[in-house]
Amino acid sequence: MSIKGVFFIRIEHNLKFMFNLNFFEEKEKRMLRIPALPIFGLLLIFFVVSCASSPPPKKEITQIPELTLREAESSKQVKVMNEKILMSTLLSKRGPYRDYKIGPEDLLEISVFEEEKLNKIVRVSSQGNISLPLLGTVGVKGLTANELEKEIRDLLAEKYFRDPHVSVFIKEYRSQRISVIGAVEKPGVFDVTGQKTVLDMLTMAGGLKEDGGQLLFLIRPPRMEDETVIEGEDSNDQRPKTFVIDLEELLVKGNLASNLLLIHGDVINIPLSGKFYVDGEVRSPGSFPIKGKKITVTQAITMAGGLTAKASSAETKIIRYSVSGKENGKDILSANVDSIKKGVEEDLYLQESDMVIVPKSGTKAFLTELWDFIKGRIGAVALGSL
Repeated sequence: MSIKGVFFIRIEHNLKFMFNLNFFEEKEKRMLRIPALPIFGLLLIFFVVSCASSPPPKKEITQIPELTLREAESSKQVKVMNEKILMSTLLSKRGPYRDYKIGPEDLLEISVFEEEKLNKIVRVSSQGNISLPLLGTVGVKGLTANELEKEIRDLLAEKYFRDPHVSVFIKEYRSQRISVIGAVEKPGVFDVTGQKTVLDMLTMAGGLKEDGGQLLFLIRPPRMEDETVIEGEDSNDQRPKTFVIDLEELLVKGNLASNLLLIHGDVINIPLSGKFYVDGEVRSPGSFPIKGKKITVTQAITMAGGLTAKASSAETKIIRYSVSGKENGKDILSANVDSIKKGVEEDLYLQESDMVIVPKSGTKAFLTELWDFIKGRIGAVALGSL
């Protein structure tokens, strides 16, 4: 029997099994009228093609380098932070100036319901005072509008009215200059009015760049005598301050304790990500890339050109900024480079934004300067003898 005949018998057997046998026999004559050769040909072609076709080749899985993954994750993180910056302004439930502290040059509109003659628009003096009918000079510096309302109400209630109704409206805010520098879209010096926070200024600066670091440094210059004191600060402390804010804590985890109030002269600095710094007694101090690498203290010093002759390498310090929202938030680690080279001490790995400081040795500096002096004298004598 031919191959075609065997193939057809197999097909017929399967069909009889699947369908009622009587039904198949009743229709058999009509089916046999159809030319057999074309059907067999089509079935054979289908069978051969299906058997000959091989499974599709497996796609090769390309492994993404770890550094690329880190950069993509970092970019995603920055986008999340920028969304938080924009949404914080839109969703803020408190009035933008509710906590504003009144200061010199502010223009106030004061109204007393019981007596129109007491209604007045006054400018705050450079000493932080205003002058009002019946009350004379009133100190307003450092008070909010609500606090000043209560102060005036209490003073009027002492002598003039039983239950006065007082309102204070700030018509004009004194201009303040706050700088935003570093890895933001629109760095610059901003003239602002009213009380501003870190988030407010990041919004005005257009948000973070993709290469922005995780830490924000708020640098506050020495306070002038006529400046408003922020709540919690020492009014007698006039030293410059640096506050360190973890942007992930503020923008991703929503720790609003880090959203500090700002004052005139504040500088916000967001360094680029993936950098560490080497300063002091090295030949080429500066910033160096660390993104995707593991850099030790000795390697960092080598990248900075090595130590100078005056270096006190045994007293090397690593300043690591890590505490969010705290003044001068930093840890200071010690590293004895001499002991590290001898294998006695561990060679610490640096983290992003670490600063390696190599101090000057007083003894080495003296000996170096003495030797330079001696060489100079010897050269002068030699030249004089010619």
